[in-house]
Amino acid sequence: MTGDWEAWLDFFAEAVIVTATQAVETAQQLLDLSNQDRYKISGLGRAAASTLQVHRALMEHPIGTSGSLVQKTGITPATVNKALGHLERLGIVKELTAQKRNRLFSYAGYIEIMSRGTELPGR
Repeated sequence: MTGDWEAWLDFFAEAVIVTATQAVETAQQLLDLSNQDRYKISGLGRAAASTLQVHRALMEHPIGTSGSLVQKTGITPATVNKALGHLERLGIVKELTAQKRNRLFSYAGYIEIMSRGTELPGR
């Protein structure tokens, strides 16, 4: 078996470096987003503690229903819904379904960061 092993190893090493660099950049962007959003939430006063819990749950799963967030946080449905309302007004969360029940919420900034570079060409 013959081949240009050095060129192949150079190519492979470069690919690993590029991928690792992108992963570090993405992690830093997510950390910056989280810090900015937590700062906005901290200005809510009494509602900040429960809203921060919902925010933390959305960082783990950036799309969810109020029911799934109740399960993840252990907070009452009424409090989760109020927290989602606060997050929506702050521009952190978007409601995706425009329904009265079984609404789906998205941590939009998080999803945008995670999907960078995955767009189809020409879009």
